[in-house]
Amino acid sequence: MKDVALVLSSGGARGLAHIGVIEELESLGYHITSIAGCSMGALIGGVYAAGKLPEFREWMKTVDRKKMLELTDFSLSLNHLVKGTRIIKAIMEFVPDVPIEDLPIPYCAIATDWKAGREVVIDKGSLFEAIRASISLPSFYEPVQRDDMILIDGGVTNPIPMNRVKRHEGDLLIGVDVSGHDYKAQWEKQQKQLEMQKHDKSLKAKLLDMIIPDNIEFNYYTLLSRTSSIMIRQNSLLMAELTKPDVLIDIQMSRYGGFDYDKSERLIAIGHNKARKALEALKAQS
Repeated sequence: MKDVALVLSSGGARGLAHIGVIEELESLGYHITSIAGCSMGALIGGVYAAGKLPEFREWMKTVDRKKMLELTDFSLSLNHLVKGTRIIKAIMEFVPDVPIEDLPIPYCAIATDWKAGREVVIDKGSLFEAIRASISLPSFYEPVQRDDMILIDGGVTNPIPMNRVKRHEGDLLIGVDVSGHDYKAQWEKQQKQLEMQKHDKSLKAKLLDMIIPDNIEFNYYTLLSRTSSIMIRQNSLLMAELTKPDVLIDIQMSRYGGFDYDKSERLIAIGHNKARKALEALKAQS
């Protein structure tokens, strides 16, 4: 059995692929001895460290568009759209909050101090406060006040914290990066669809409607969203270059976005598949 120091990146709903990676590691006999996560990676990693990943996966199967709306506690604040309390309370119904120090394996979550403009490594105190801080997507979720800090999403400063996970002698450093959105593949696929249906004006209009959020309409939302994605992706690639993990499971997606929480089983399956291929390649090298 090989010990693994596991690092899970940010990536919104795409981070559900982390579940598949963890399940694949365990099925192949790997032993996860420590974990570090950012944003959705902090959530999945924390739930796993608390021993409740199977329960979380089953709960995610119940999340459809209607339930997502029910779990969204909208706010009238000028600095965020959603309070983020309702989703945490829902998860706490089957994953009890515990001090991070009491978890069976070392764990840390990454957040960002908005005031000081620096990375914050949370490895002590309330597990759910750490998760809530790490997932605080700027302008979407309400920031977390902690001491004299205003904490926002860790993806701003360290989206795949391979330099923060606790290491043990002889372990494998495995990073899982779901921050990459394969815009090129998405664009090429959509252009091919348009070309094939160029004589069908009604269908062409329908396809245009489908791709407006990412490719056609250039507005404040698309500009900020894609700019943020590009920055996070570049920071992830830089971290991989600096730390040189034993295995980097790079999961770029063109079909699924950061809010596709109602597609958990498909995303988990992608995690399984990508992890299996990466570990097979590792085995072939040894």
